Amino acid sequence: MRPTQLDHVAYWVAGRDAIADFVTANLGMHVIDRTDAFTLVGADARRGKLTLFAAEGPRERGALEHVALRVADLDEALAALPDGLAVDRPREDEAYFDLGEGVRLGLVRAATEVDYDLDHVALRSTSPEETAGEYGSLGFEPAEPGPSACPRVAAGGAWIEFHPGDPGEPDRPLLNHVAVLVESADEHIAAAKDLGVEIDDIVDAPNTYAVFLKGPEQVRIEYVEHKPTFSLT
Repeated sequence: MRPTQLDHVAYWVAGRDAIADFVTANLGMHVIDRTDAFTLVGADARRGKLTLFAAEGPRERGALEHVALRVADLDEALAALPDGLAVDRPREDEAYFDLGEGVRLGLVRAATEVDYDLDHVALRSTSPEETAGEYGSLGFEPAEPGPSACPRVAAGGAWIEFHPGDPGEPDRPLLNHVAVLVESADEHIAAAKDLGVEIDDIVDAPNTYAVFLKGPEQVRIEYVEHKPTFSLT
């Protein structure tokens, strides 16, 4: 198993249109795809994205602490946010804000080829160090802690961080899944069977082919392959 990129983070939300409107108006994204089931948004279809699945509310944050986006000029990105939005600045190069329904986004100042690409996903864990080690067995690369000092793993230049906290077992979780790009979904299906990792689902879609695994603390991880016919922009 070897993810090449953090591809997207998928939420269950009741108000997907309001969230999509915010990120397209203020965070340099556009609607890449919209179906009856979900809205896919991002700055570039081949970089990190957010998927907003329609679901009944209210949702529970459960394992998801926040999702952070990478920008070259943080001051410029903050100036583009609406007046009156409450913004937390825990560190000089980071800013976080809430969009409702438990969706918390962040902006991180860092070198990037595409502004508003995914920088990291922060997950709650009852045992962050141990959980980071378990992600290593699922193909994620070991990484030194970042500015938050929390344990983390790498996926193609982005990270998954593990913050102390109880993810619980919510009936209506906010987090649908975390997805990483791979060269071959079939190879990851075979690897999961060899490792005894539970396969939650296999999805053959028009642009992608993917396997969903049950990761540590019930977080679903999608290993997604872009087909040669991948045409989203």
